[in-house]
Amino acid sequence: MKKIFSCLGALVLAVLALPCIAQAGGKFTDWSTPTNLGPAVNSSFGEAGAAISKNGLSLYLNSNRPGGLGETDIYVSQRSSVEEPWGPPVNVLVLNSAGVEQAPALSRDSHYLFFSTDRPGGMGGLDIWVSRREDIHDDFDWETPVPITEINSSVNDAGPAYFENEEGSPQLYFQSQRAGGAGLADIYRTELQEDGTWSAPQRVAELSTPFQEQRPSIRFDGLEIVFQSNRPPSAGFDLWVSTRESVTDAWSSPVRIKNVNSPQTDAQPYLSGDGMTLYFTSDRAGGLGANDIWVSTRERRRGNE
Repeated sequence: MKKIFSCLGALVLAVLALPCIAQAGGKFTDWSTPTNLGPAVNSSFGEAGAAISKNGLSLYLNSNRPGGLGETDIYVSQRSSVEEPWGPPVNVLVLNSAGVEQAPALSRDSHYLFFSTDRPGGMGGLDIWVSRREDIHDDFDWETPVPITEINSSVNDAGPAYFENEEGSPQLYFQSQRAGGAGLADIYRTELQEDGTWSAPQRVAELSTPFQEQRPSIRFDGLEIVFQSNRPPSAGFDLWVSTRESVTDAWSSPVRIKNVNSPQTDAQPYLSGDGMTLYFTSDRAGGLGANDIWVSTRERRRGNE
């Protein structure tokens, strides 16, 4: 149930407005009614884990459609301009194995792709691996992926999200079921150190509950994070959002994203490079398969350009 606030004076209103701040409503319009990406990208099987490049011309996703190397593979769909339709997804063979590959995420410079896999060579369960490419315009130029051993554990570590800006070190947010968490899956954060290794992951306490928080995605400026959770009052997985005033502040109390969630599963969100488009996975009515990729958009309010 969404909270209804009444005006109790300027000071009280400022306090009660915090959940609205979490929606980033001061800077942006509400998200539009989601639309299905259609048969060019989706199929009668399962498509999920969408991740779009900064220039908006490459859409990475995972799918269990026939013809892959394993249970779930990473594919890429391309278009020549942001006004053009998406082309059919093509298997990115170098990233895939006989196991599961899912939840791809690009670095902002598009040189790195992070994803989750249960292939041999990891620590156990799903682990986070990374691949690099030199040519950011070649979606098939990826090097052989390697595990990020310093952050993986013997349980599932998945749903990576890379963030970097001028105010701090590069960071990787991800979900983990490791011991010491608040619930079944929590969001953790690690920083890239000067020697090229990642720091010991720290749980993001303000985003964690006794339930599940998964697949985070961070806006380019680091001030908004979206993720999936089955915390109350959600009956299943819904999309949630939290914001902060600066990259050194704690995250606000998360709220469900307006206009986007359905009675079915809504999961695996990913924000576009400009923060204006939200891709996610849902099995809601109107889709083509078990899970489809859907998209919603928003605009900046006047005075916030």
